[in-house]
Amino acid sequence: MDKLKLMGIALALLATCSTVHAQRNKDKGKDNKTNTNAPATADDKKPKPYKEVITKKALTKKGMITVHKLEDKWYFEIADTLLGREIICVTRYSKTVAGCGQYGGEQINSQVIKFERGPGTKMFMRAVSYVITSADSTKPMFQAVKNSNSDPIIGAFDIKAIRKDTACVIEVTDYFNSDNQAFSLSPAAKQSMRLTTFQKERSYINKISTFPLNTEIRTVKTYDVLPPTVNSPGAFTQAGLDVGVITLELNTSMVLLPEVPMRKRYFDARVGFFASGLVVYGEESKQAEQDVFALRWRLEPKNAADAEKQKRGELIEPKKPIVYYIDPATPVKWRKYLKLGVDDWNVAFEQAGWKNAIRGEYWPEKDTTMSLEDARFSVIRYFASDIQNAYGPNVHDPRSGEILESHIGWYHNVMRLLHDWYFVQTAAVDARSRKNDFDDELMGQLVRFVSSHEVGHTLGLRHNFGASSATPVEMLRNKEYCAKNGHTSSIMDYARFNYVAQPEDGVEDLFPRIGDYDKWAIEWGYRWMPEYKTPEEEIPAL
Repeated sequence: MDKLKLMGIALALLATCSTVHAQRNKDKGKDNKTNTNAPATADDKKPKPYKEVITKKALTKKGMITVHKLEDKWYFEIADTLLGREIICVTRYSKTVAGCGQYGGEQINSQVIKFERGPGTKMFMRAVSYVITSADSTKPMFQAVKNSNSDPIIGAFDIKAIRKDTACVIEVTDYFNSDNQAFSLSPAAKQSMRLTTFQKERSYINKISTFPLNTEIRTVKTYDVLPPTVNSPGAFTQAGLDVGVITLELNTSMVLLPEVPMRKRYFDARVGFFASGLVVYGEESKQAEQDVFALRWRLEPKNAADAEKQKRGELIEPKKPIVYYIDPATPVKWRKYLKLGVDDWNVAFEQAGWKNAIRGEYWPEKDTTMSLEDARFSVIRYFASDIQNAYGPNVHDPRSGEILESHIGWYHNVMRLLHDWYFVQTAAVDARSRKNDFDDELMGQLVRFVSSHEVGHTLGLRHNFGASSATPVEMLRNKEYCAKNGHTSSIMDYARFNYVAQPEDGVEDLFPRIGDYDKWAIEWGYRWMPEYKTPEEEIPAL
């Protein structure tokens, strides 16, 4: 018995030792596993050889920013020559949910940014705002302005790899698959749609494309929606009410601004151009001054020989004409009228010395290199909306006022408004308007009229409310006068149609057209003046 007891005790001790040894090995394994998940060291964050980051498996697209996709990660290869260059980022809705009051193609925001090398192995993205400036960067005042105009850092990236003396590679997956205000909705837009928490797991980067002057980022973003309350039963989208979230598709166009800004043309309050401006602090000035300049497209001669021809009074074609594409979502029968509304402005540019300066084009639907959200292309976008309106915005260089592109918004129900206007104002003299449904030719001409008006806005022209009273009443009933001059001197006015003419007058020209004021204003804004070297020198001639 004693031997058996001793053997039992020995076996128990052996089992205990085995258990302790196994536990130690298990704990040792845990320690090893913990060590593998330890925080990355400084060496781990150092850039790796380029071929280890951008492997042969990467899908690469070259452009303003070279873009790489490797499995589910996106990388930007930013050339050293791009560092410090200013890039305007224009974000638009690509797809929206029904009932939110926003439509695919509408602009959300625009923001100027620039990339810069940070300390160590960091790359920063800064937001650039244009509020104040200095008249002379060589004077001490420049430093005072600089000290009061710091550009916020809106993105910080680890440099993953470096092409020696040419470019840095950063990963942008998490940055663009997040809710960054510069590339997403503003707080006001979120509030209007009652959006709350951003759902990253239900959001993703759809695609990134790149071109010589721009890079396009298409993202899908999902948000929780604030539950309805008794006091706001109708302020919600159907999707928000049904499932508590909404999903939007956004497109950001990152467009490289010109290295040398266009020469400004100083704003004159007597001419109805939209304007932008900065507060300028000059070394010799006794107070801050306003630097206000007109918004306009850059029209320049192709070469010196053409410039001489124009100087002699000949019409010449610009180096880069203004082109508006017609959204392929537009009903086919209205497309030609929208295009004609663009082409109508050539008569005004001819007075400024240009021929074929502006034209409408049908969107080349089979060209896969073009995107409607691409900020290089100006488009008349057609919205499936019951809003009775249209609008003409523009995206411009904040440094000079150069208009870079425009997306005119055309709401489907604007035709209902046109029908009602024309019926009420012209039924006395135009039998075509005495119908519930206008024929396509009449409605097409009405579409053309509004197209011209909205294009005028995107050329820089504001509403002209002086033209309504510029034509004497007796001339509004004069057939010959109206045939030659129209009933209003500006299509940018709200003169609408000639409702003064009576049946016995025989007046047939009832529509607004590009008028004398419009031609004169375009000449003021777009006449090429190479004999002057600065905006200040132009002022007396203008």
